[in-house]
Amino acid sequence: MSCAVPSGSEAYGKLYPENSSDGVLRLGNLVPDFSCDTTQGKWTSFHEWLGTSWGILFSHPADFTPVCTTEIGRLALKYKWLTERDVKVATISVDAVDSHNAWLKDVVAHCENKVTVDFPIIGDADRKISVLYGMIDPSNIDDSGLPLTTRAVFIIDPAKKLKLTLNYPASVGRNMEEICRVIEALQLSAKCSVATPANWPNNHESIGMKGSVFLLPTVTDADAEEHFPGYKTCEVPSSKKYLRLFPAEKLKGAEGKSFTDSTEKAKDESEPALRLKVGSFDAKCVIA
Repeated sequence: MSCAVPSGSEAYGKLYPENSSDGVLRLGNLVPDFSCDTTQGKWTSFHEWLGTSWGILFSHPADFTPVCTTEIGRLALKYKWLTERDVKVATISVDAVDSHNAWLKDVVAHCENKVTVDFPIIGDADRKISVLYGMIDPSNIDDSGLPLTTRAVFIIDPAKKLKLTLNYPASVGRNMEEICRVIEALQLSAKCSVATPANWPNNHESIGMKGSVFLLPTVTDADAEEHFPGYKTCEVPSSKKYLRLFPAEKLKGAEGKSFTDSTEKAKDESEPALRLKVGSFDAKCVIA
């Protein structure tokens, strides 16, 4: 999953503990396993379903609600893009599977792009999974009149570790472009021992390095010279040399595709145009 930079992504990942001492799920923790019923059948193990892929667990507050209906439709439009990057997607709410199946007809009818929903939706009517992942307080598990789950996104790496979480209130829908952007950034970081700046890939244009990435803080100077030749250190008043930029296109695996904005219309009308033109990255992460 990571590249051969000794002080890179694997060393950086060790800064996050695998286990929680108080039961609260945090970044870097191994995500809880569970069995469940889904719109695609019963699972004995969420971990087994994930296999060695990246995963997204995408919660929505409830079936037959307006914002959730648009979110599942927009996520369906991104499903092909995600699967091409070895990302498995599952959604979940506190409704039963029969409710999900009935509601999906509305989702498809409302989405103007004639989508099909090809990912599973987990039934969590007893709220046990929602409690396990911190989306509902344990004291609320048996109260049928209580609030629904948050709009949460859990992004999980192939080692079953939590890499990113997003939490939204029920009144605000999520941006699927941002979810795709962070998937690309997380995979790039894991494979190439880099970090993406704010607003990446639309960063550092003023110094002629648009779309560039930072070397991870754990990367030693010796490894930086060997694996990222020609990297640029930004000068700052503190004189500390921690802002080490490297052109993303020089990371082998970019395959000639840029990290710049694109308004190119997708050839398939069922998929919206993406803002980012991105490639798949080689696990070897050799610098060109």
